[in-house]
Amino acid sequence: MDLGLNGKCALVTGASRGLGYAVALCLAKEGVNVALNSRDATKLTSAAQAIRQQTAVTIVEVPGDVSDPGTPQRLVAQAVEALGGLDLLLTNAGGPPAGKFEAFDDLAWQKAVDLSLLSHVRLIRAALPHLRKSMAPSVLTVTSYSVKQPIANLVLSNSVRAATVGLTKSLALELGDAGIRFNSILPAWTETERVVELMTARAKANGTSIEEETAKQVKDSPFGRMGTPEEFARAAVFLLSPAASFITGVMLTVDGGMYKGTL
Repeated sequence: MDLGLNGKCALVTGASRGLGYAVALCLAKEGVNVALNSRDATKLTSAAQAIRQQTAVTIVEVPGDVSDPGTPQRLVAQAVEALGGLDLLLTNAGGPPAGKFEAFDDLAWQKAVDLSLLSHVRLIRAALPHLRKSMAPSVLTVTSYSVKQPIANLVLSNSVRAATVGLTKSLALELGDAGIRFNSILPAWTETERVVELMTARAKANGTSIEEETAKQVKDSPFGRMGTPEEFARAAVFLLSPAASFITGVMLTVDGGMYKGTL
C-alpha cells in the first residue's frame, strides 16, 4: 500500500529514543522530511545521524524541552523554516515519574500537566496555522493505554494523559471542517528506555528485580511479551498518513491485547 507520505514534512517530538525515534525513522523511510526534537541535544544529534544514514530525506534537529512554555512555538517555527512547511505533527514526550498519590505535591502535578498535557496543547496551537496550509494535515498525540485501564503506581500519568485524549477528541470534532485529522495512539508496555526506568522503579518498591517485574507485566498480554518500538511506529505512521484519510478522533491502543475492555 502506498501511504501517500512521500515528500511530506513532519515534526516529531521526543524523537531521540524510544517510540518517537521509531516513528521518525519509519516516516523517513516512507519519504517524509522530518524535524526531530529532544531536550537532549547530544542524543538528538546521534538519532538524526542514524536516520540520515538509513534514508535520503531531509532530517533537521530542533532541540528543546517541550514542557517549557516557550519552547513549542520555537520548535514549530524552526521546523517550518527548515522544511518549508508542515503536514504532520506527532506530539510525544517522556512520562511523569512513577509513584502513588500521596507522594506528589502540587509542584509535581504541575510539572506533569506541563509535560503530558500542555506540551500537546502548545505544539498543536503553534502548528495549526501551518497545518491549515497542508493538503493532508494530520496530528497524532502519544498517550498511553492507561487512559482506558489505569496502571498501578502511575497516578500522574493515568490522570493527565486522560486529559490529552479529551483534547484530541475535541479537536477532531472542532477542526474536522478544516480537514485536519486528530488521533491519539495509546501504547502499552513496549521495549523502550522509559519502560526500563518504570520496571526499575517497581523493582525498587517491591524488593524484586527488573527481570521479575518485567515477567509479571508481560503476563497481561496474550502474546506473553512486550511490543517493540517498530510495531508501534508502523501503526502511528499509518494513522498520520493520507492512507488513513477518513480516520479521525480515534484512540488506538497498540497494546498486544493488554487492555481487557471492549470499548
